[in-house]
Amino acid sequence: MDVGETVEFALRRESFGEKEREAARHGALRASIFRFDTGVEAIRLANARGHVITLPFMGQMVWSAAFDGVELAMQSMFPTPRPAKIIVETYGCLAYHSGLLRNGVPGASDTHALHGESPCADMDETGIACGTDARGPWMAVTGARDYAIGFGAHYRATPRVVLRAEGAECEIVMEVENLSAAPMDLMYMCHVNFAFAEGARIVQPAPFTPQHVVARTAIPGHVVPTAEYRELIQELAANPARMRVLNEPERYDPEQVFYIKGLKRAPDGLVHFMLLRREGDAFAIAWDPEAMPHTIRWILDNGDQRVAAFAMPATCEPEGYTAEKRKGNVRLLSSGAKARFVTRIGYLDKASAPSAARNIEGSAK
Repeated sequence: MDVGETVEFALRRESFGEKEREAARHGALRASIFRFDTGVEAIRLANARGHVITLPFMGQMVWSAAFDGVELAMQSMFPTPRPAKIIVETYGCLAYHSGLLRNGVPGASDTHALHGESPCADMDETGIACGTDARGPWMAVTGARDYAIGFGAHYRATPRVVLRAEGAECEIVMEVENLSAAPMDLMYMCHVNFAFAEGARIVQPAPFTPQHVVARTAIPGHVVPTAEYRELIQELAANPARMRVLNEPERYDPEQVFYIKGLKRAPDGLVHFMLLRREGDAFAIAWDPEAMPHTIRWILDNGDQRVAAFAMPATCEPEGYTAEKRKGNVRLLSSGAKARFVTRIGYLDKASAPSAARNIEGSAK
């Protein structure tokens, strides 16, 4: 296949069966399709290092990913995805699209669902695409959803998940076009839920100071706080470096949330974060801070769910529509305009993780 040439084909729900079968091949890349026992359709993209499993008709969620035998996704009470309309009905995935009209935890005056309408949205179209560009061969899960509400918003969302023949990472892409005659609210977060790794160290392109790592002191409605929890929040607000290493799992029940400020770009123009595990390898994430200028950290370890969302890129903070509107964090997308968000997530082995960590920490100085 020549550089720039792309092949794409559509898939229907009836294409998916209980037995996994290969649907496409492009050099060292493979795509296979199957249906979980729960009835949820899935596509596995695979290369020599590992695989990524997406849920093409359920918001194009990235359910899981494993490279070099290491699972990246959070631990949860959901061993497999379940049919769901809201994200808490199947909260066990590696990543999902939070937004697009509303995002975050709804406040007292909000009426929107947790993290908006997109996480479990029924997709109108899905397919597989492959091609070759300057970086080499690639394969993608594609999708589209036409969202329309009478007297309200009308947009077209076209997410995709891209895996390349080389390496142990994928790209999670969301593009949205405003099809309405009026401007539309836009709130987006790539909600990436990495596995909690006890003893792991967070590596970031900013110092661990209260000015750069801001603890969320407002307590959302789904959290039942104790006096000890309130005290811990105040301690973390004053000394966020205490959570640089995940060596006190009990302090993340209930959850802890932080906003990371003043990030420095790497030479490639992106901001990079890592979770450096005790084993010497790492989880990694990167994105363009101009497209997504806010960074959220969410850590939870309550026995049922263990997650280290150490860096989630967003256009806003996750405090619900009313609060973010008040802060000036709700973007307006003009009629006919498009917005595009790309998040790279992946795995670094023991040979490559140390130098990557030095590069990230060096950029913070």
